[in-house]
Amino acid sequence: MEDLTLKVCVACEGDVPPLSREEANQLLTQIPLWKISEDGKELIREYLFKDFKEALAFTNKIGEIAEAEGHHPDLTLGWGKVGVSLTTHAIGGLSENDFIVASKVEALFG
Repeated sequence: MEDLTLKVCVACEGDVPPLSREEANQLLTQIPLWKISEDGKELIREYLFKDFKEALAFTNKIGEIAEAEGHHPDLTLGWGKVGVSLTTHAIGGLSENDFIVASKVEALFG
């Protein structure tokens, strides 16, 4: 399986089905600290920091990744924490793009 951090997102216009639970679980092995939502439509992770300033800086770096990939997560920012949620709205579920962005965010944190 190719390293997800080396891949780039490909535009998705709704012409492909979302990943099956089995396909998503296979990709999840590359980002084991992430979780798939109960309905199988979102990829979720929370990151913890020592203060708001570090959390904000991390959020801004995620924004740079999202813009470069053309695939944008939902982010929540709080004191010492950043929540990241990824889904592919065009297909109503998960695509490989979600896992590519998640792996790049994980590498940024790591």
